[in-house]
Amino acid sequence: MKKVLGLLLCLVSAATLAQQKVAPDDLNSEFHKERRTELRAKMPNNSVAIFFANPVRNRANDVYYIYHQDPNFYYLTGHKEPHGVLLIFKDEQKIDGEKLDEILFVRGRDALKELYDGPRLGKDGAAEKLDVQVAFENPDFEAFNIDFSKFDKVLFYDFHNDVRNTKEEGDLYDLIEQFKEKAGYKQGELAIEPQKNNLDVVALDTLMRELRGIKTKEELDLVRKAVDISTIGQVEVMKAMRPGMSEAEIQGIHEFVFKKYGAEYEGYPSIVGAGNHGCILHYIDNYKPAIEDGELILMDLGAEYHGYTADVTRTIPVNGKFTKEQKLIYDLVYEAQQAAADTCKAGIPFTVLYETTREIVNNGLVELGLYESTADEDVINPETGRNRYYPHGCCHHIGLDVHDKGMYGNLEENMTITIEPGIYIMDGSPADEKWWGIPVRIEDDYLITKDGCELLSDKAPRKSDEIERMMKEESIFTDYQLPELKSGE
Repeated sequence: MKKVLGLLLCLVSAATLAQQKVAPDDLNSEFHKERRTELRAKMPNNSVAIFFANPVRNRANDVYYIYHQDPNFYYLTGHKEPHGVLLIFKDEQKIDGEKLDEILFVRGRDALKELYDGPRLGKDGAAEKLDVQVAFENPDFEAFNIDFSKFDKVLFYDFHNDVRNTKEEGDLYDLIEQFKEKAGYKQGELAIEPQKNNLDVVALDTLMRELRGIKTKEELDLVRKAVDISTIGQVEVMKAMRPGMSEAEIQGIHEFVFKKYGAEYEGYPSIVGAGNHGCILHYIDNYKPAIEDGELILMDLGAEYHGYTADVTRTIPVNGKFTKEQKLIYDLVYEAQQAAADTCKAGIPFTVLYETTREIVNNGLVELGLYESTADEDVINPETGRNRYYPHGCCHHIGLDVHDKGMYGNLEENMTITIEPGIYIMDGSPADEKWWGIPVRIEDDYLITKDGCELLSDKAPRKSDEIERMMKEESIFTDYQLPELKSGE
């Protein structure tokens, strides 16, 4: 048996080396090392920051969702495997005779498990490939000699208690429980007092927001690629769209394009809503089997490429031609979005972007006759200015998360954000029935520059007449036919 496992380990070791080759346009270990250095510089004196990998999520029975690493953990390590913990020290620590300012704990090698689930880096591979000072195997964490009480600040994110205890020694559940014991963590205590004794579950998020909100050149290259892929998906759907297609079919075309260009995931659950479904802001059922002639379809999808996600929305007429009412609403949303983009530049408060879109939408809907005045409290909240037909904000950061970490004071150079005003007139709303079932959101991705902003998602048409022209072009999916399935087959 030992000979068999030894042979398996040799085979899996070769596979590990093959798997860990970084794609030419992926982030390299130097990037992640620099991020750790930047975080260390921001940390308070005599502090330690602890980051845990994401949990493995069960789908059903013995089947699990495809694993997706915690963005902070990936940002700082580049490690894509589950069951890990990273410690970053503000100052060098003398541990077992070595001076260290970072330690990574990872799963150990296991030939049989790797045969089923894929190769692991192990501690030696992690130290080499991820360029961390030292890596240990997870089971070593329990006996690891570290006194958290000597630090002025122990920085970490509070726990959601959603981690399963598996049979694997040193799994994420074990790591968390062992950390709690070492650090003197008491369940629920920090929910009442987030900064108690030397334990702090608040400050670390601010530090990560300051870091992740400003993108490096390497990150911007990946964001651009994710955005380009997403916009090409929108274009191909515009050309392929016709009445009778299903929402799921439209979703499939988008995601086919994503995969064709090498995007590993969708950045978030795809939103494809036709007619009244488009008025549900986070509609992800995408089930309508036959989209009707005359409807609008709202498509909010983003490819995730090497960890970085786009967020692009287009709303188009299913039959290729906006009705009079649809075009009026669409053009109003476009006007609001473009006005916000025109104000964009470093130094401008985030709030100005929303206020710009809100004023245009609120006044524009009065001019169209959906309500008599902006003083109508049944439509517009007098305290917040929020409109029942435009109920959400208009901007957020994008990056490793679709709603990425970042600061929301003033815009800064090299932030990547969305601008996404919308108008949603649901069936049964107080407006005249001719407006019912019109959902419009236009969402684009922008890079903030010193003197303005760069539209990143310009490969997909935004103006109503440009969309109509694009929808007349020939589609590569026009003649794509699958065998017909009869009931019961």
